[in-house]
Amino acid sequence: MSSPLTVPATTFATPTITTPYTYAKSRAAFDRAFAVIPSGIYGHQGPSEGCYIPQTSFPLFSARAEGSRFWDLDDNEYIDYMCGYGPNVLGYRDADVEAAAAVQRAKEDVVTIPSAIMVDFAELLVDTVASADWAFFAKNGGDTTTLAVLTARAATRRKKIVFFDGFYHGVAPWTQKLDYPGVLEEDVAHNLYAPWNDLAALERMFAEHRGEIAGLIAQPYMHGNFVDNELPAAGFWQGVRRLCDDHGVVLIVDDVRAGFRLDLAGSDHYFGFKADLICFCKALANGYNVSALCGRESLKEVVSSLSYTGSYWMSAVPFAAGIATITKLRELDGPALFDRLGTELTTGLVAAAADQGLHLVTSGAPALFYLRLADDDSLMLHQEWVAECVQRGVFLTSHHNHFLNASLTRADIARTLEVAHESFGIVRARHPELG
Repeated sequence: MSSPLTVPATTFATPTITTPYTYAKSRAAFDRAFAVIPSGIYGHQGPSEGCYIPQTSFPLFSARAEGSRFWDLDDNEYIDYMCGYGPNVLGYRDADVEAAAAVQRAKEDVVTIPSAIMVDFAELLVDTVASADWAFFAKNGGDTTTLAVLTARAATRRKKIVFFDGFYHGVAPWTQKLDYPGVLEEDVAHNLYAPWNDLAALERMFAEHRGEIAGLIAQPYMHGNFVDNELPAAGFWQGVRRLCDDHGVVLIVDDVRAGFRLDLAGSDHYFGFKADLICFCKALANGYNVSALCGRESLKEVVSSLSYTGSYWMSAVPFAAGIATITKLRELDGPALFDRLGTELTTGLVAAAADQGLHLVTSGAPALFYLRLADDDSLMLHQEWVAECVQRGVFLTSHHNHFLNASLTRADIARTLEVAHESFGIVRARHPELG
């Protein structure tokens, strides 16, 4: 691992000219996929979802990955700032994680009764996460947020759940909007919505629904899509904690995205409060599929009373990968590393934009930075810049927070800034109306 980083002086004196990528094999694979898979690629990454504009600028299928990079079907190489949308926290195919997984795989994986390594992993999480007295394992972040809401309702025997505007807690019906296909009025009838960072509004809501609210679920800071990300105001979380205590409401932190990137002890610990329940997934096992709900001792028996499990939830290999991942993040001081990497990268990107006469806004924590070109409110100018970067080997997105992994090098960041500067110049030249 490289030594601690400092922010270098950034210069862009030498213009670079990079030949844009082409994607013939990706397009051919998508044609095959569209015939046999709904939408070809389901979820928000499918071309029909409008996340990739223009579609022709983006690869659609990967072929291999290692460290900070992946390669598409056409053998184009990318420095990856999405990290599989978060799970790749140490680097693709990290040697220590792969070795631990291989040792466990040689012993057992999915067996009739659980492997004892599940206990080892639970003990490690309880020792690592400040608010954890226990851990319950599943596979997806949505598994844990759903279990958390069930727990809150079972513990309080109340129905209503409070969300903050701009929330995302998975794709179960209770997390969606009434006008979404397949969602029933009953699914969301007990949802309440409060503005982020407005403690007075939350206090009014709690008073209006006194005795009705089972839980409040929130990400540790507002890292929603299509908008600048927003950290909690000073004292906000402490005020939320107080209101939940006063009204007997279970405080649930959805740390699926930010977990182990801000603080290994949990993002609630990072912001100076203690959750009742905290949900982890993405960075938990460096890409191996496992998630965890952790919580306070007072809710342990409530969770025990619920009917909740899945076919592969006690698979042993992901537990081994998780132990190796958390252990290595501890050794590296992962959150401090991500803060340094993210600060160097975003500082350089802002300078590259300015050098081309554009204004790049960065928001959120450096470990999960969000980018927006402020020269155009529609985000289309920003999308143009992202598309030029992707075609030159730097994989960014236009509407989502980004992720870093521990294998990212200073050389990766330097190349990223070169590509970004070149791409800002292309966009700037294409839009003389910007003045």
